[in-house]
Amino acid sequence: QVQLVESGGGLVQPGGSLTLSCAASGILFAGSAMGWYRQGAGKQRELVARVSTGGDTNYPDSVKGRFAISRRNDRNTVYLQMNSLKVEDTAVYYCNTDPPINWGTYWGKGTLVTVSS
Repeated sequence: QVQLVESGGGLVQPGGSLTLSCAASGILFAGSAMGWYRQGAGKQRELVARVSTGGDTNYPDSVKGRFAISRRNDRNTVYLQMNSLKVEDTAVYYCNTDPPINWGTYWGKGTLVTVSS
């Protein structure tokens, strides 16, 4: 049974930092590219960070230089370090494989990040 459990969200002021964690089970974690996705209110879900099986990372311009994704295969866990947070980073953050499991039909509960003064 696939499980993706995200944690670490919260309320942070603009310019602040947060680290998100995602514990995965029921998947071949070490053999899967992993991603962090987010969905803001009224917006489509978007991929904001990706880490390959070999550790290569990719980011869209909107978060490049501010977000860093990493993985621990021995813990089946993927992390997202977020720095210099902006109000527009406010969203529910999810982890999943890239591409998402079962063509995007499975998602965890996500973790809410709110950036506000």
